[in-house]
Amino acid sequence: MSDPEQPQQGTEVLFAVVYDELRRLAQSWWRDQVPGQTLQPTALVHEAYMKIAKSDTPTKNQEHFRAVAAKAMRHALIEHVRSKNSLKRGSGKRSSVTLTGIESNGHLDPAMILALDEAIGELEQLDQRKARVVEMRYFAGMQDEEIARVLDVTDRTVRTDWRSARAWLSSRLAQEGEDGS
Repeated sequence: MSDPEQPQQGTEVLFAVVYDELRRLAQSWWRDQVPGQTLQPTALVHEAYMKIAKSDTPTKNQEHFRAVAAKAMRHALIEHVRSKNSLKRGSGKRSSVTLTGIESNGHLDPAMILALDEAIGELEQLDQRKARVVEMRYFAGMQDEEIARVLDVTDRTVRTDWRSARAWLSSRLAQEGEDGS
């Protein structure tokens, strides 16, 4: 739910407000990466901004902008990982992927990122709100209260959705690791 007293802000203004936070989040993904990565945290954030600026999605406030940025950062990151790994297809078996590993590794493992994106896509087909909760938490670092305001639900609903989505994703990722697909 948006704050009726807060005027709608332009994309440029909102981007400036959340830029440092999004960049810190992106930097945490690159924390343990080998130097010389082709997509740096700043470039990821800027790529996300370009996606937002090109879209017709109106942004109501800072929280809504961060939700839109989460989706844009997810897509920019996935596009980068897919293009980087397109030549490596079939070059070996995927390692086991777990949600805990993705959350705690603090770095980008292309197989993990692609597996998570695929699982989120499947979750979206089952329950779009739960998929959005995951997206906003993981790709924009949003807190339960912020997500609740964007989705116009209670904090408790967000926490319940997160627990359920996390369990579903953990099961799905574990299954993928067993299947080797």
